[in-house]
Amino acid sequence: MRARLSVATMPLVGVLSLIVFAPAKTSAQYAPGEQGSDNVEIVAHVPLAGALAVADIEIEQDLDRPYAYVSRRTNPAGFQVIDLSVPDDAKLIYSWFIENAELHIGDALDGKYFKLDGRYYYVQSMTFEQGGPDNDLGAVVFDVTGLPDPTTVREVGRIRAPDTPGGFHNIYAYKHSTGRVLLFATTESPLSVPHGANVYDMELFLQGDADYGLVSRIPLPEPRGAPRGYHDAFVGYDAATGQDKFYGGGPETTYLGGNYVWDVTDITNPELLVTQMAVMGQQSGGHTWVPTPDHRYAVSEMTSLAHAPLRFFDLKPALDGEVAVIRQPIGEWTADWKKSSHNMEIRWPYMFVSAYEDGLQIVNIRNPTNPRTVGFYDTYDEETAYTGGGVANGVFGVDVRNADGLIVVSDMHSGFWAFRMDGFTGWNGNDWGMPNVSSVQDWDNGPEGVRNVTFQ
Repeated sequence: MRARLSVATMPLVGVLSLIVFAPAKTSAQYAPGEQGSDNVEIVAHVPLAGALAVADIEIEQDLDRPYAYVSRRTNPAGFQVIDLSVPDDAKLIYSWFIENAELHIGDALDGKYFKLDGRYYYVQSMTFEQGGPDNDLGAVVFDVTGLPDPTTVREVGRIRAPDTPGGFHNIYAYKHSTGRVLLFATTESPLSVPHGANVYDMELFLQGDADYGLVSRIPLPEPRGAPRGYHDAFVGYDAATGQDKFYGGGPETTYLGGNYVWDVTDITNPELLVTQMAVMGQQSGGHTWVPTPDHRYAVSEMTSLAHAPLRFFDLKPALDGEVAVIRQPIGEWTADWKKSSHNMEIRWPYMFVSAYEDGLQIVNIRNPTNPRTVGFYDTYDEETAYTGGGVANGVFGVDVRNADGLIVVSDMHSGFWAFRMDGFTGWNGNDWGMPNVSSVQDWDNGPEGVRNVTFQ
């Protein structure tokens, strides 16, 4: 019999918060076969060798292109492609690793795909430190149109950022309301250079632009120094206002590091709309910052340390000009108060969480003041003694294919996994009375087809 989901009240520093728990591991871990809820089914598992070997994950959205990309974090840094044409018989079909891998110091953390002029491309971010080659390399771009034939995959160019050395920690491919395909990149910049996020026009890049297609930078309005710029980024179209909005998670290394929302409709003249920072009980700065489809609420993962719930914020007071800074969350969630979560994908009313040592977690956020766990599967079937530090093992990345509801995750130890949740067979925001806005892009039409629907 499965362990029941439970609700508990836990005080943070200065804040009494309702936190929803999924079953936590015990000293005996789970009984055999009991590491998932009954409504979550394993579709596929492809082991990828090595502890802490993989990072983020990306799945293409067209059903006739059943490919998932897993970033290979280090030793060596690169990426691998999983073919899901037969979902329950998923196969590794392609691997690429940086040349002279043993000389490079750093990681390949994030990857995104995009479509332009009828061709498909994959971008792999790189973060290489000084002391080895390619300290200015931000990302490598590949033409993957010919998949599943691995011999057709070819590198088409490398984005270098000498003004922001250290590479790109996180990237986000976005079809802008102007029709441009843009790549937003958060940098690993040292203190000596301007912080922010670089923005690249991928058509200009493919045409051989001398500046690699760099068309703008999103500033980081931090009140004090930090060793790099934004941590993660999300960009989405606000159907109610007609704005393209950039959500930047500030540096996680400073206590005051916050999260910010920018209007990037005019990409060369971004306008700051929302500042969120200095939450009571916050252990460190910003990290990941993802909005609901109507851009009313945003969820933040504030740190990678333990004792760090996901926090829900109402953005309306700041957007209406009632407050200058948002400091108080309206709701919080965690799978286990001793652990931490990483990234989120929102498909209203569900939030899919890569919850590190607690695996895949699925949360109903219809009421952001009282989010609740509705499904889970623990891919990291290990017992980690809590020592007061970070708990960044297990599931790193999560993605969702909107066409059929397939859920994929990347576990840093056990590799690639695919799941289905009962009753979740696809997602379109309009079906839920929401704009059809998520991390998924309409590469052919852009956001013009997003319908402004008020949720009832």
